[in-house]
Amino acid sequence: MFDVYVCFYTGVFLLIVGSIATVIGPGVKDPIIRSLNTEIPSVGISLILLTYNHTVALLTFIAATVIIMMILLRAIVRLEEMGADV
Repeated sequence: MFDVYVCFYTGVFLLIVGSIATVIGPGVKDPIIRSLNTEIPSVGISLILLTYNHTVALLTFIAATVIIMMILLRAIVRLEEMGADV
């Protein structure tokens, strides 16, 4: 049987660790690692919401992923236009 508490506490752990990784992330030079650092908290939020409602969790994951990727790609393109070493 699927235990709801395991899903909830795993989501909280991923949210905390992912938020710390996102804060440390700007020091990382690889854009793939930066995007992974921002994806970890969105997976954590989705796991937390999965304990309440499956549809809300899926919509949150899709929306968070799309918004984070748009912002991150825009920032990378802007830095490359300025000539910064990304």
